[in-house]
Amino acid sequence: MTAIRHLSRADAHVMNRSALTRRLVARLPDDVAVVGGIGHTHFDLWAAGQRARNFYMLGSMGLAVPIALGVALAQPRRRVIALEGDGSLLMQLGALGTVMAARPKNLAIFVWDNGAYQITGAQPTATSAGVDLVAIARGAGIAAATWAADEAHFEALVELALSGDGPLFVAARTDNQPPAGTTDRDAARIRMRFMDALKQG
Repeated sequence: MTAIRHLSRADAHVMNRSALTRRLVARLPDDVAVVGGIGHTHFDLWAAGQRARNFYMLGSMGLAVPIALGVALAQPRRRVIALEGDGSLLMQLGALGTVMAARPKNLAIFVWDNGAYQITGAQPTATSAGVDLVAIARGAGIAAATWAADEAHFEALVELALSGDGPLFVAARTDNQPPAGTTDRDAARIRMRFMDALKQG
């Protein structure tokens, strides 16, 4: 896995979250399921193009990885991607151990790390004080864990997520720019559309 590099958080270039989300979505085959965490993470996912197999988390902090893991285990032939923010992942770090114990080959986790709880007032998260989420993922046993060094490296990691064996963990340092849009906040409709799409293959 040549895209996996042993980088620290300080080695990673700060990139635009919305632009990274668009790069990711542009490469997704139609059958890939994406679970977007709360706040700006799923706002950008929505703005990048609404897909029936996208799930937009509303108000449940830290559950993108557990839900994506459940989808990956229930449908092992489907590629599944979790998009999460650093603050939300810090709320549910135990999920990384569960991911490693389950070892789903079809799961990739992408984490946007801006060092802040941006949607609630930009209060600093622990990553702003030096906590390294990639090191935590590796400590949980996810060997294929890396920082995205820059945009080109990020795109190589997206390709790895779509073609290689997981679980894969990718963290990207991101800026604090506003999201590219806001999500339709109809939770029932989001859930039913996602479930119906997964039933269709």
